[in-house]
Amino acid sequence: MKTLGNIIWVIFGGFMIALEYFIAGFLLMLTIIGIPFGLQAFKLGILALWPFGSSVKEIENSSGCLSLIMNIIWIIIGGFWIALTHLFWGVLFCITIIGIPFGKQHFKLIHLALVPFGKKIE
Repeated sequence: MKTLGNIIWVIFGGFMIALEYFIAGFLLMLTIIGIPFGLQAFKLGILALWPFGSSVKEIENSSGCLSLIMNIIWIIIGGFWIALTHLFWGVLFCITIIGIPFGKQHFKLIHLALVPFGKKIE
């Protein structure tokens, strides 16, 4: 069932969301300062490409204070707006019964879009 959900997701917008994250990641990787943020954009792109059956987990021994500082910078620069976009699409999809699974995937992406540092995708 998750494979069918992922295929439908990719056809109806998941590919475009992932493509936006990958393009943003490549643009961020052009500067040395943007490399950590580009890696996080790639992480979001991978989850946006194939969300069904994936989960976001906390990394046990992440770099602590550095992750906190990077997450704060991420939220200020664009994470808040990315999360609002996923919230909008999640609510819009949840209006219909057929769209509820897709809305739930957008809600899963909200958490990672806000604080991607110190998280991993399984």
